Amino acid sequence: MKKFTLHDGLVAPLDRENVDTDAIIPKQFLKSIKRSGFGPNLFDAWRYLDIGEPGQDNSKRPLNPDFVLNQARYQGASLLLARKNFGCGSSREHAPWALEQYGFRAVIAPSYADIFFNNCYKNGFLPIVLPEAVVDHLFNETKAFPGFRLVVDLEKQMVSTANGSESWIFEIDAFRKYCLLNGLDDIGLTLKQSDKIRAFEERHLAQQPWLANTI
Repeated sequence: MKKFTLHDGLVAPLDRENVDTDAIIPKQFLKSIKRSGFGPNLFDAWRYLDIGEPGQDNSKRPLNPDFVLNQARYQGASLLLARKNFGCGSSREHAPWALEQYGFRAVIAPSYADIFFNNCYKNGFLPIVLPEAVVDHLFNETKAFPGFRLVVDLEKQMVSTANGSESWIFEIDAFRKYCLLNGLDDIGLTLKQSDKIRAFEERHLAQQPWLANTI
């Protein structure tokens, strides 16, 4: 899992409440057994004017010019600004996969659906909670100033404007913070104990050697 420490990124404003996971990555794209390739279909029904299906050449599909991510000023954005209850709906890890694979490193919103919120941390994607008044302010700034950027410092738990004139503290569970800073998902955490696991296996076989013939 990719480490998250300090990130300076262009902000894209998705000015919609209750964005569900089927909007983030529509159900027809969940057929894939791989964990990659979902970025081109992020917000598929909103980004394109046709109906998307797996395996399509997205470069030939008609884009919706009114959708925020298709606007030139937000190309290359890596921080998503959203409204309350982001990530609601069905449970699917594909949602944070699609956001990360599109190029986003974090999302800022007043609130999230619980399952999506947990899935983000397990996949190295940072969901930042800031008060609704602050999010309103950031929406205004993003829309008023082309090229508006924010700096996310996970160690300090701080979001700041690029020039440092404004900053806001966000809360995060200490264990989740540790995992993101060190790039550790559940598998990575387990592998940190590989010496203990190996020692247990050797001791277990020494005590019950007949198991060696069945393992």
